[in-house]
Amino acid sequence: MIKKTVLNASEACKDIKNGATIMLGGFGLCGIPENCIEALVNMKINRLICISNNAGVDDFGLGYLLKHKQIKKMISSYVGENEEFERQMLSGELEVDLIPQGSLAERCRAAGAGIPAFYTPAGFGTEVSEGKEVRAFNGKPHILETALNADFAIVKAWKGDTAGNLIYKGTARNFNPLMAMAGKITIAEVEELVAPGDLDPNQIHTPGIFVQRIFEGSNYEKRIEQRTINEK
Repeated sequence: MIKKTVLNASEACKDIKNGATIMLGGFGLCGIPENCIEALVNMKINRLICISNNAGVDDFGLGYLLKHKQIKKMISSYVGENEEFERQMLSGELEVDLIPQGSLAERCRAAGAGIPAFYTPAGFGTEVSEGKEVRAFNGKPHILETALNADFAIVKAWKGDTAGNLIYKGTARNFNPLMAMAGKITIAEVEELVAPGDLDPNQIHTPGIFVQRIFEGSNYEKRIEQRTINEK
């Protein structure tokens, strides 16, 4: 069996270089690879192209990388919780490609499935469709979107085994399984790492064939992005 386990995030990310394209799982602050993001900050690599649903908040998640000017370009769907992101985008310091959320998810999934491109009606008639091929299906215009590929995909799971099989918990499943399929090298950090055979095969969300490196993370904050209280 190929050895996939590594000691920690620093070892998992050690060969990520300046200018790399990285997919990072998560939605808001839910299911983000906290340990690997911290390792990337400490490595001080820069000019990263990051594919993620969002850019975290100013002091957490991908916001850490933005704060240290390590991201060259963001390919995202939603960025409304990060003032530093807004500042860098408006000042021209940061390249930004905003994509409809469903299209972003499908472009990641398509890459993992070996589908180079697909047609979707999302974004037609907006800036999203500028310069893209348009075809009509059932009388409705669709734009051609290409798959998103990445040098590395970094995901966060609840449980995993040393063979790389992953289980996500609740809404932390979000973009993680889609991106786990799409990276040339997929790094998984998990809350609990177990031996092969300890996971119910019927509950596995990402098969180990898609994962090249895995480690048991620690000290997860699991911050709540927007805390709300139900007033009676």
